Parts: sequence; C-alpha cells; structure tokens
Amino acid sequence: MTTLAGWETFYEIVGCSAGALIGLQFVSITLLASRPAVQDRELAGAAFATPTVVHFGAVLLLAGIVSAPWQGVAVAAVLWGLTGLVGILYGVVVAQRMGKQPAYKPVFEDWQFYAVLPLAAYITLLASAAGSRSNAGAALFGVGGAALTLLFTGIHNAWDAATYHVFVKAPSPGED
Repeated sequence: MTTLAGWETFYEIVGCSAGALIGLQFVSITLLASRPAVQDRELAGAAFATPTVVHFGAVLLLAGIVSAPWQGVAVAAVLWGLTGLVGILYGVVVAQRMGKQPAYKPVFEDWQFYAVLPLAAYITLLASAAGSRSNAGAALFGVGGAALTLLFTGIHNAWDAATYHVFVKAPSPGED
C-alpha cells in the first residue's frame, strides 16, 4: 500500500466537485452570452472567467494524478509539480490581464482571489513536488491544500462573476 492510497476518497470528492463546477461555469457563461455585447468583454473574460475554468480543470487534473494507481509518489510528484509550474506561469499571465483589461477596475478582493490565492496554490504544488522525496506524506497534504484552495477560489470567483452580472451589469427593465 502506497502513501497515495489514503487519498482516494478525498480526490473522488474534490474531483467530482471540480468536474460539476466546470459544467456549471459553462452553463452560466452560455446564459450570459445572450446579453448585449460589451466593449472589451474578451479581455475581461480572459482575466476573470477563463481562469476560473482553468483552476477547476487543475483540480480535476490533480484528482486524476493522485488517484492513479502509481507504485509510488515519484511520478505523481513530477506531474503535480509540472501542474504547479504551468499554473504559476498562467497566474502571472492572469495578473497581467487583470491589470490591462479596461472593462472593470479590480479591487483588493479581486487581486486576492483571482491572482494571489491561485498563485499561492500553484507555488504550493511546485514546493510539494520538490519536497515529496523527503516527506511524501507532508507533500500530499500540500497537494490537498492546493487543490482545496483552487476549488474554493474557483467557487468564490464563479459566484462573484454571477452576482456581478446579475446585480451590477443586469440590463434595466425594457433594455435588451
């Protein structure tokens, strides 16, 4: 029995949640697509909507990596480390997009949930991969924490976007 064996139920729950939330995100974006076009929507979508789906996808990927029947932690650690590295690079791109898009001026909470927390999660993945040889058990808790951070950040961001469009950007009565 490997160190990974105790994590199966955790990743069944986390992976299923991420998969379901990806579907809900697509439904909500589809519903919002019927609204009148807004200038610079693409840039804002690349900064705010797309990262949410990417983070949910990363959680689903992590669930698959850690749930696979590996003989040990080494291969899984390389894969979750690569996920962390790619996530860090993507997080930097998202932060740049947030600052450049003109459709919405991000506030502190936006920077926290769309840039800082995801970057922290991806850095944790990379660090956990690096430390997995010396302490696989602790590394797996790092992966689990990163997965939960990405999942809850994604939930926050999806809810934030939905409420923004419903309560702030909702068309006035008679406006279509």
